[in-house]
This record gives sequence, structure tokens and C-alpha cells, in this order.
Amino acid sequence: MQQETNPIDKSNMRQIILNGPKQFETGLSLAKQISFDRSFSSITISGMGGSSLPVDVLKIYVDDLLNKKDKNINHFSIFQNRYYTLPPEAYENSLNVISSYSGNTEETIASFDEALANNLPCIGISSGGKIEKICQEKKVPFIKLPEGIEPRMATGYFFGALFQILINTGLIDDMTEEMISAASQIEEKSQELEKRGEEIAKKIVSKIPVVYANIKYRSIAMIWKIKLNENSKVPAFWNYFPELNHNEINGFANTNGGFFALMLKDDQDDKQNLKRYNATEQIYKNKGIDSEIIDLEGNSVLEKIFFSLHLGDWVSYYLALANKQDPTPVNMVEEFKKLL
Repeated sequence: MQQETNPIDKSNMRQIILNGPKQFETGLSLAKQISFDRSFSSITISGMGGSSLPVDVLKIYVDDLLNKKDKNINHFSIFQNRYYTLPPEAYENSLNVISSYSGNTEETIASFDEALANNLPCIGISSGGKIEKICQEKKVPFIKLPEGIEPRMATGYFFGALFQILINTGLIDDMTEEMISAASQIEEKSQELEKRGEEIAKKIVSKIPVVYANIKYRSIAMIWKIKLNENSKVPAFWNYFPELNHNEINGFANTNGGFFALMLKDDQDDKQNLKRYNATEQIYKNKGIDSEIIDLEGNSVLEKIFFSLHLGDWVSYYLALANKQDPTPVNMVEEFKKLL
């Protein structure tokens, strides 16, 4: 799909979004040769910001397999570390994955140093930076990602690499064909999803978006929120059903209608929970708050994850253009780093 680059989009993020589905297969191939001569009962992934988002996505998929007691998966845990120090679980027969797209994230490097000081098994993933150098010096297995994009736009690379690591360590059977098939379907429908994303973006201009999902897909709502923050440069919030109906809903009692609720709905959800979407929409309408219920498209968990993430990219992209904001730079984040 060829289209003239929008002058606001100086780094051509549109093309990066279009290329997104191809990242999954690339990520798989980059991790193909990574292996260990021992087994693990868990995996601990240290990373911040965009380098941590793929872990949230991976957990949805793995938790679904575990809940179904799928024969293709052994029982294991995924622990997420978004801090300077490792959690206790990292020491308990866990494979430590050090994940930083830039390779220079200070919290993640601090966790890496702790893992090395305690002789914990590690893998590094980055596009270069200090993590690549440390891996070379300490002879730690390393996965080098393609460089040149924002970390939040590299989800497919990370997800594919992490998925392959789980296969290589025997924690799950080889189900790469399912992933590649799901990614291919997203690529085929990218034009349709782009148009849908542009339509949604038009509705939320000058509004503060709040993104909701059910408990299973709550991380997708969080990722939408983050993309709206970083790409669109707007405040945004997220929550999940049914918890939000016990507290957050009352927070809109005295608003002036300046919000817009985007509700990501899974047709396989609990029947009683599904009723909450329309009921919440009605309550918000009474307070002058517009809503849109967005069905999670796809016949599998992977398809629903990939379709919803791709749609979220387009929504945040077109909202950025509507706000006359270049979607790529994150100037306030960079300014904050300099203050540190």
C-alpha cells in the first residue's frame, strides 16, 4: 500500500505500522539459535516502556493456554520486572531476559548487573547500546533487533523473539505457524484497519480517551492508552471490566463530557460481564460522555491480540495527525531523562 507521506509524520510512522505484522516472523528467526542446556520453571523479563509491552501481550497468550490446560504448554510462570532491582522470583530457577530496545535503559541495566553479580542465567535483547556490549563482554546470549524505530513500535520483534525463547527452552511446543498465520491476516486487513482507526480517531479529537477491556485483555487497553500518550500526545486512561464498575464509573459523576470511552469487547467473555458494556455506555451517555464499543476481531487469542494492537496503532496515529503532532518523537520523555 503506497501513499504520500503526511508532512506532519516526519519519520513516516505510517510505514512502520504497515510493516508491523512482518516483525513477528523476524523476531522468531532472530532467536532461533538461542538455547540452554537446562530447564526452567519460569521466565523473568526485565524491561521498561515499549520494551516491556510485548511481555504484557505474551502473558495474555500464555495465560490462555495455561487456563485451557493446553497440551502444548508446560506449567510455568512469566514474571515482569519494571524496576531497578530483580524480584525474588528471578532467583528461583528462572531464565532472566534483559529487554531494552535502545540497550541503554538504566533500570534494566541495573537489573542486568544484579543478575550477572548473582550468576543468574540471562539473555539480552536490544538493538545495540550498553546491553549488547555487556553481553559481548560477559559472553551472555544476545538477540540483536533491527534498529531505527521507536521501542513502542517494535512489539512484533520482541514478541516473536520471546515466543521463540519459550519454544527453545521447552516451555511451550513449537506453535510458530499459528503466530505467522495470525500476523499474515493482520497484514492482509491492514488497509481496512487503517480506515477504521482513522474513523475512531476523528471521534475522539479534543476528548480525553479512556480505554476499557475485560480482565483477560486488560493489557491491550493499557497498550492503547500508552500509544495514545506517546503517539497522539494526549492524556489517556485505562481500566477493565468488571472492576471499573465498582469505582471508576462514579468518578464521572461531575464531568462536563470531555471524555470518550473506547470499550474493547471480547465476544467470548462471560455473558454477565458482556452486559456491563452497554450498561456503562448508557450511564456515560447520561453524563454527556460518548462511547464506542469495539469488538475484538479474530477467531483465536493471537488474532484478537494482533488485530486490536494494529487497530490501536492506527487510532493513535491518526489522532496525532488530527492534533498536528508528529507521532514519533517523545520530547517530554527525553527532557525528563536529561533532568535525571
